[in-house]
Amino acid sequence: MSEHPEDVRPADEFANPHGHIRSFVLRQGRVSNAQLRYHAGMMDEIGVPYVAAPHDLATVFGRSAELAPKIIEIGFGMGETSAAIAAANPDKDYLGIEVHTPGVGSLCKLVAEGGLVNLRIVQHDAVEVLRDMIQPEALSGAHIFFPDPWPKARHHKRRLIQPPLVALLASRLTPGGYIHCATDWEEYAQQMLDVLSAEPLLENTAAGFAPRPDYRPLTKFEQRGLRLGHGVWDLVFRRK
Repeated sequence: MSEHPEDVRPADEFANPHGHIRSFVLRQGRVSNAQLRYHAGMMDEIGVPYVAAPHDLATVFGRSAELAPKIIEIGFGMGETSAAIAAANPDKDYLGIEVHTPGVGSLCKLVAEGGLVNLRIVQHDAVEVLRDMIQPEALSGAHIFFPDPWPKARHHKRRLIQPPLVALLASRLTPGGYIHCATDWEEYAQQMLDVLSAEPLLENTAAGFAPRPDYRPLTKFEQRGLRLGHGVWDLVFRRK
Protein backbone atom coordinates (compact mmCIF):
# COMPACT_ATOMS: atom_id res chain seq x y z
CA MET A 1 0.00 0.00 0.00
CA SER A 2 2.95 2.33 0.33
CA GLU A 3 2.92 5.49 -1.75
CA HIS A 4 6.66 5.04 -2.33
CA PRO A 5 7.15 1.69 -4.11
CA GLU A 6 10.59 0.18 -3.75
CA ASP A 7 13.11 0.96 -6.45
CA VAL A 8 15.23 -1.96 -7.69
CA ARG A 9 18.42 -0.32 -8.86
CA PRO A 10 21.84 -1.91 -8.45
CA ALA A 11 23.32 -1.48 -4.98
CA ASP A 12 26.17 0.76 -6.12
CA GLU A 13 23.62 3.39 -7.18
CA PHE A 14 22.89 3.98 -3.49
CA ALA A 15 26.46 5.17 -2.86
CA ASN A 16 26.73 8.55 -1.15
CA PRO A 17 30.04 10.41 -1.12
CA HIS A 18 28.96 12.37 1.97
CA GLY A 19 29.25 9.34 4.26
CA HIS A 20 25.70 8.40 5.25
CA ILE A 21 23.36 5.86 3.69
CA ARG A 22 20.78 7.48 1.47
CA SER A 23 17.17 6.61 2.22
CA PHE A 24 16.10 7.30 -1.36
CA VAL A 25 17.08 6.88 -4.97
CA LEU A 26 16.50 9.37 -7.74
CA ARG A 27 13.94 7.49 -9.80
CA GLN A 28 13.40 8.25 -13.44
CA GLY A 29 9.80 9.27 -12.94
CA ARG A 30 8.08 11.32 -15.60
CA VAL A 31 7.89 15.05 -14.93
CA SER A 32 4.83 16.69 -16.45
CA ASN A 33 4.98 19.99 -18.27
CA ALA A 34 2.90 21.59 -15.50
CA GLN A 35 5.26 20.31 -12.80
CA LEU A 36 8.27 21.65 -14.69
CA ARG A 37 6.56 24.99 -15.25
CA TYR A 38 5.63 25.46 -11.60
CA HIS A 39 9.04 24.19 -10.46
CA ALA A 40 10.75 26.77 -12.66
CA GLY A 41 8.35 29.55 -11.72
CA MET A 42 8.05 28.99 -7.97
CA MET A 43 11.33 27.65 -6.60
CA ASP A 44 13.00 31.06 -6.84
CA GLU A 45 10.22 32.31 -4.58
CA ILE A 46 9.63 29.45 -2.12
CA GLY A 47 12.70 27.26 -2.62
CA VAL A 48 15.49 27.26 -0.04
CA PRO A 49 18.76 26.24 -1.71
CA TYR A 50 20.89 23.73 0.16
CA VAL A 51 23.94 25.36 1.71
CA ALA A 52 26.18 23.61 4.24
CA ALA A 53 25.65 26.35 6.82
CA PRO A 54 23.05 26.97 9.55
CA HIS A 55 19.96 28.86 8.43
CA ASP A 56 17.84 31.20 10.52
CA LEU A 57 14.31 29.93 9.90
CA ALA A 58 12.87 33.20 11.15
CA THR A 59 14.61 34.89 8.23
CA VAL A 60 13.51 32.18 5.79
CA PHE A 61 9.84 32.67 6.71
CA GLY A 62 9.88 36.29 7.75
CA ARG A 63 8.56 35.67 11.26
CA SER A 64 9.95 34.26 14.48
CA ALA A 65 9.33 30.86 16.04
CA GLU A 66 7.44 32.62 18.82
CA LEU A 67 4.97 33.98 16.27
CA ALA A 68 4.89 30.83 14.12
CA PRO A 69 6.35 27.46 15.16
CA LYS A 70 8.58 25.84 12.53
CA ILE A 71 7.75 22.31 11.37
CA ILE A 72 9.55 20.21 8.77
CA GLU A 73 8.25 17.41 6.60
CA ILE A 74 10.69 14.84 5.26
CA GLY A 75 9.69 13.26 1.96
CA PHE A 76 6.41 14.96 1.09
CA GLY A 77 5.69 12.90 -2.04
CA MET A 78 3.38 14.83 -4.35
CA GLY A 79 2.63 17.38 -1.64
CA GLU A 80 -1.15 17.06 -1.19
CA THR A 81 -0.89 16.44 2.55
CA SER A 82 1.75 19.16 2.98
CA ALA A 83 -0.41 21.76 1.25
CA ALA A 84 -3.53 20.74 3.18
CA ILE A 85 -1.79 20.98 6.55
CA ALA A 86 -0.19 24.34 5.72
CA ALA A 87 -3.52 25.74 4.50
CA ALA A 88 -5.30 24.60 7.67
CA ASN A 89 -2.62 26.00 9.98
CA PRO A 90 -1.62 29.48 8.80
CA ASP A 91 -0.20 30.21 12.25
CA LYS A 92 2.62 27.70 11.67
CA ASP A 93 5.45 27.59 9.13
CA TYR A 94 6.32 24.43 7.20
CA LEU A 95 9.56 23.43 5.50
CA GLY A 96 9.14 20.50 3.11
CA ILE A 97 12.15 18.40 2.12
CA GLU A 98 11.96 16.27 -1.02
CA VAL A 99 14.43 15.13 -3.67
CA HIS A 100 12.13 14.16 -6.53
CA THR A 101 11.33 16.89 -9.08
CA PRO A 102 7.78 15.69 -9.95
CA GLY A 103 6.77 15.98 -6.30
CA VAL A 104 8.48 19.33 -5.82
CA GLY A 105 6.79 20.68 -8.95
CA SER A 106 3.44 19.33 -7.80
CA LEU A 107 3.74 21.03 -4.40
CA CYS A 108 4.84 24.27 -6.06
CA LYS A 109 1.60 24.15 -8.05
CA LEU A 110 -0.47 23.58 -4.90
CA VAL A 111 1.29 26.45 -3.12
CA ALA A 112 0.57 28.79 -6.03
CA GLU A 113 -3.05 27.72 -6.40
CA GLY A 114 -3.69 27.92 -2.65
CA GLY A 115 -1.83 31.19 -2.11
CA LEU A 116 0.13 29.54 0.70
CA VAL A 117 2.66 31.87 2.31
CA ASN A 118 3.76 29.57 5.16
CA LEU A 119 5.42 26.79 3.18
CA ARG A 120 8.97 26.55 1.79
CA ILE A 121 10.79 23.71 0.01
CA VAL A 122 14.32 22.33 0.10
CA GLN A 123 15.05 19.94 -2.75
CA HIS A 124 17.91 18.00 -1.21
CA ASP A 125 18.85 15.01 0.95
CA ALA A 126 17.04 15.38 4.29
CA VAL A 127 19.94 14.09 6.39
CA GLU A 128 22.26 16.78 5.01
CA VAL A 129 19.60 19.47 5.44
CA LEU A 130 19.06 18.52 9.09
CA ARG A 131 22.77 18.18 9.78
CA ASP A 132 23.99 21.31 8.03
CA MET A 133 21.12 23.80 7.77
CA ILE A 134 18.82 23.30 10.77
CA GLN A 135 20.10 24.65 14.07
CA PRO A 136 19.67 22.76 17.37
CA GLU A 137 16.26 23.27 19.01
CA ALA A 138 14.98 25.24 16.02
CA LEU A 139 11.97 23.02 15.23
CA SER A 140 8.63 22.59 16.94
CA GLY A 141 7.75 19.49 14.94
CA ALA A 142 8.70 17.02 12.25
CA HIS A 143 6.42 15.00 9.96
CA ILE A 144 7.51 11.78 8.23
CA PHE A 145 4.49 10.30 6.50
CA PHE A 146 4.66 6.98 4.62
CA PRO A 147 8.40 6.83 3.93
CA ASP A 148 9.77 4.13 1.65
CA PRO A 149 9.26 0.83 3.51
CA TRP A 150 12.13 -1.00 1.80
CA PRO A 151 10.33 -4.30 2.48
CA LYS A 152 13.13 -6.68 1.54
CA ALA A 153 15.28 -7.59 4.53
CA ARG A 154 18.52 -6.79 2.72
CA HIS A 155 17.27 -3.24 2.14
CA HIS A 156 16.12 -2.48 5.71
CA LYS A 157 19.29 -0.49 6.26
CA ARG A 158 17.94 1.98 3.67
CA ARG A 159 14.96 2.86 5.82
CA LEU A 160 14.82 6.45 6.94
CA ILE A 161 13.88 5.78 10.57
CA GLN A 162 17.19 4.62 12.03
CA PRO A 163 18.87 5.60 15.33
CA PRO A 164 21.36 8.13 13.82
CA LEU A 165 18.64 10.04 11.97
CA VAL A 166 16.28 10.02 14.96
CA ALA A 167 19.04 11.29 17.26
CA LEU A 168 19.86 14.08 14.81
CA LEU A 169 16.21 15.01 14.39
CA ALA A 170 15.59 14.98 18.15
CA SER A 171 18.51 17.38 18.65
CA ARG A 172 16.83 19.84 16.26
CA LEU A 173 13.58 19.86 18.24
CA THR A 174 12.83 22.40 20.91
CA PRO A 175 11.83 20.84 24.25
CA GLY A 176 8.23 19.75 23.81
CA GLY A 177 8.65 19.52 20.04
CA TYR A 178 7.28 16.41 18.37
CA ILE A 179 8.11 13.80 15.74
CA HIS A 180 5.08 12.35 13.95
CA CYS A 181 5.62 9.29 11.77
CA ALA A 182 3.03 7.27 9.87
CA THR A 183 3.36 4.06 7.86
CA ASP A 184 1.15 1.41 6.32
CA TRP A 185 3.71 -1.38 6.84
CA GLU A 186 3.16 -3.06 10.21
CA GLU A 187 6.70 -4.46 10.48
CA TYR A 188 8.18 -1.04 9.72
CA ALA A 189 5.78 0.52 12.23
CA GLN A 190 7.18 -1.77 14.92
CA GLN A 191 10.74 -0.85 13.94
CA MET A 192 9.81 2.83 14.12
CA LEU A 193 8.35 2.30 17.58
CA ASP A 194 11.48 0.51 18.76
CA VAL A 195 13.87 3.13 17.35
CA LEU A 196 11.92 6.13 18.60
CA SER A 197 11.46 4.54 22.04
CA ALA A 198 15.21 3.95 22.34
CA GLU A 199 16.11 7.61 21.75
CA PRO A 200 16.82 9.12 25.20
CA LEU A 201 15.71 12.63 24.19
CA LEU A 202 12.21 11.43 23.25
CA GLU A 203 9.13 10.14 25.03
CA ASN A 204 6.05 8.53 23.55
CA THR A 205 2.81 10.50 23.72
CA ALA A 206 0.80 7.26 23.66
CA ALA A 207 1.00 3.74 25.04
CA GLY A 208 2.47 2.40 21.80
CA PHE A 209 0.92 3.63 18.57
CA ALA A 210 -1.04 6.89 18.58
CA PRO A 211 -4.44 7.79 17.19
CA ARG A 212 -4.16 9.74 13.95
CA PRO A 213 -3.94 13.43 14.92
CA ASP A 214 -6.66 15.56 13.37
CA TYR A 215 -4.11 17.69 11.52
CA ARG A 216 -2.96 14.74 9.36
CA PRO A 217 -5.58 14.39 6.62
CA LEU A 218 -6.37 11.03 5.06
CA THR A 219 -5.07 10.84 1.50
CA LYS A 220 -7.15 9.20 -1.23
CA PHE A 221 -4.51 6.48 -1.39
CA GLU A 222 -4.78 5.86 2.35
CA GLN A 223 -8.59 5.88 2.27
CA ARG A 224 -8.57 3.26 -0.48
CA GLY A 225 -6.19 1.09 1.52
CA LEU A 226 -8.29 1.36 4.66
CA ARG A 227 -11.37 0.28 2.70
CA LEU A 228 -9.38 -2.79 1.63
CA GLY A 229 -8.55 -3.56 5.24
CA HIS A 230 -4.97 -2.30 5.26
CA GLY A 231 -3.68 -0.86 8.51
CA VAL A 232 -2.04 2.50 9.13
CA TRP A 233 0.08 3.20 12.20
CA ASP A 234 0.84 6.66 13.59
CA LEU A 235 3.56 7.40 16.13
CA VAL A 236 3.92 10.71 17.95
CA PHE A 237 6.93 11.27 20.20
CA ARG A 238 7.92 14.46 21.99
CA ARG A 239 11.29 15.81 23.04
CA LYS A 240 11.63 15.68 26.82
